[in-house]
Amino acid sequence: VQLQASGGGSVQPGGSLRLSCAASGSTFSINAIGWFRQAPGKQRELLTHISTDGSTDYADSVKGRFTISRDNAKNTVFLQMNSLKPEDTAVYYCSADTGVSHYWGQGTQVTVSS
Repeated sequence: VQLQASGGGSVQPGGSLRLSCAASGSTFSINAIGWFRQAPGKQRELLTHISTDGSTDYADSVKGRFTISRDNAKNTVFLQMNSLKPEDTAVYYCSADTGVSHYWGQGTQVTVSS
């Protein structure tokens, strides 16, 4: 499984961004795809995930502001991020869980600053 994350950038507080995670390869083996982030000096944090049955879950830090969705035809998962705060600044990663292994995308930088 290969993952390609994109869509990061710089935005002012209160702004929005949409990240994309395009999966290729053995996508049939994927059970769930999640979004993580890692800020400088902090541990990588799980933000949300979406399973093959469409169920989702969110960390309290992003609940109500971030929304995960997917386009099965394009093997792509999206992360819509609204009401961004400076503390959302981090490198964002997507990860695929096959039940046997975890695969990671390369990360995309999100910077929230005025």
